[in-house]
Amino acid sequence: MTDPTEDSVRAEVRAWLNANWNPELGLVEWRLKLCDSGWGAPHWPKQWYGRGLPVKFNSVVDEEFARAGAVGVAKAGIRTLAAATILDHGTDLHKEKFLKRILTGEDTWCQLFSEPGSGSDMAGAVTRADRQGNKWVINGQKVWTTSAHKAHWGLLLARANWDVPKHKGLAYFVLDMKQPGVQVHPLKQMNNHASFNQVFFTDAIVEPEFLVSEVGDGWTVATTTLMHERRGADGLRSWAQASQKTGRIYEEERAEIATTMEPYKWYPQRAGRVDLVMQRARETGKINDPVIRQEIAKLLSLSKAAEWTARRARAAQDQGKPQGPEGSLGKLVSSHVARQAARVHTYITGADALLSGADSPMEGVIAEILVSVPATSIAGGTDEIQRNIISERVLKMPKEASVDTSKPFKDVPRNTVSS
Repeated sequence: MTDPTEDSVRAEVRAWLNANWNPELGLVEWRLKLCDSGWGAPHWPKQWYGRGLPVKFNSVVDEEFARAGAVGVAKAGIRTLAAATILDHGTDLHKEKFLKRILTGEDTWCQLFSEPGSGSDMAGAVTRADRQGNKWVINGQKVWTTSAHKAHWGLLLARANWDVPKHKGLAYFVLDMKQPGVQVHPLKQMNNHASFNQVFFTDAIVEPEFLVSEVGDGWTVATTTLMHERRGADGLRSWAQASQKTGRIYEEERAEIATTMEPYKWYPQRAGRVDLVMQRARETGKINDPVIRQEIAKLLSLSKAAEWTARRARAAQDQGKPQGPEGSLGKLVSSHVARQAARVHTYITGADALLSGADSPMEGVIAEILVSVPATSIAGGTDEIQRNIISERVLKMPKEASVDTSKPFKDVPRNTVSS
């Protein structure tokens, strides 16, 4: 069998789109066709709604979809992390039940990792998972959970064994978010959005088949999720944007973006909006200020270097290499880019950068950038966590001293009390 080439893949997907694309189809109806064809996720295995193609051909497929004006599968949000994790660690039952509905966008997901008492120490989770009969019973609390108020399913990291060191006692579950034992409370952010939530579990139930991998492997599975999340923080990912074209499928896609994807609409501002810098500099005349020009040059240089770093990670992915610590490099540099972008926007706009509302610069977008950027250094693992990963796994430096990784977790002093 001849290996596919860029030209052959392009010709094949173009022919399929010419024969099948119809903007008058329903959004889910069209995405089901994509699942059957494999063109919605061409790098996935053929058995699971893909075509088994190398990842490097994804950009070719995306270009052909854009040329035809065709809508793709649901890609934005935590659902992409759920799919990647299930593909790597899930059972056939998980893949059969969840993957297709992730691609069609029928199911929304959230990530239940962070807890109030453990901060960036994900392995210090104290949410309990107790086996009672043939079910798992969950009690505890999670926080900073994006889209929990809309999610059908959650990726849950919980402690199933207190008698072993903290990394060894974790289990990873798929949790039904719509059951009575789950309560979700939105958290109002300083940028006036409410994407994050705190989630309380009171005797919530997980069926045994929704345990991903084995008890004790939760840390490994969660690390896979985070590696995919950090790789996605490298700045090359495009965000969901509504098309203004006419047709039933475009109308339904606009509705999806306005509702399901609403919690993520401030994420471009969180990244600093480097794309707006030159426009703003020209509009305000600050492009002629030599000091500000130097700061803009610094930002654009940093942003381009980050893009090249991200492309190296993409090249490794194209070669079939597993997720690695390069995601932490991209995640860390994205924080530096975002902070420099916020600084430049402030230099350009001056005191008016603090204004919000209709009379403010870009109707409040600049102010939203300034108050949203700090989240980049926290979400998906803080900058300090990324530096530790880089120092230990990339530079092979000695590990940071720890006093809580060898003893049973029940004997480790904590900020919270377990029952």
